[in-house]
Amino acid sequence: MSRETFTSMVGALGGRVAEIYPWDLVTMLTVDEAPMLLDIRCPHEFAAAHIDGSINVPRGVLEMAADYGYEETVPPLVAARDERVVVICRSGNRSLLAAATLQRMGYRDVVSLKTGLRGWNDFDQALVSASGSTLHGDAVERMFTSQLTAAQLGPQAVNRHPPSAAH
Repeated sequence: MSRETFTSMVGALGGRVAEIYPWDLVTMLTVDEAPMLLDIRCPHEFAAAHIDGSINVPRGVLEMAADYGYEETVPPLVAARDERVVVICRSGNRSLLAAATLQRMGYRDVVSLKTGLRGWNDFDQALVSASGSTLHGDAVERMFTSQLTAAQLGPQAVNRHPPSAAH
């Protein structure tokens, strides 16, 4: 029996969820009716760096936040079912999964930011901290760089690079 992986789940959404690039979002933000910017990262990630004006709804509570009747309900998000919603994460993968969820919930104009905040930063667009301070690109780049441990890489990586024998 085969199992889905994060990568296969994201890959299966190719073409089913619209994606935009950072330069597309820059253009959208200059029009009178800018889209809702929905950052679905964890609160600590959002606090560290986000696009000014975005709202944070972690992916773990997205379904409840996008519907009435729950403690997690975010009324502006529920009211945005017929508006353009741009879903944002660090690299554009979690946002693709979240955008697919919102589509299933009846959101009519939802897109994912391809390349995520990494691409936004690479395109030299501003990010802010929780205090509203503008962050500098190099600091943000370090923040967005993965720091995986050997255990997080999995057994295949450990077997390819076994620890050196003690001499």
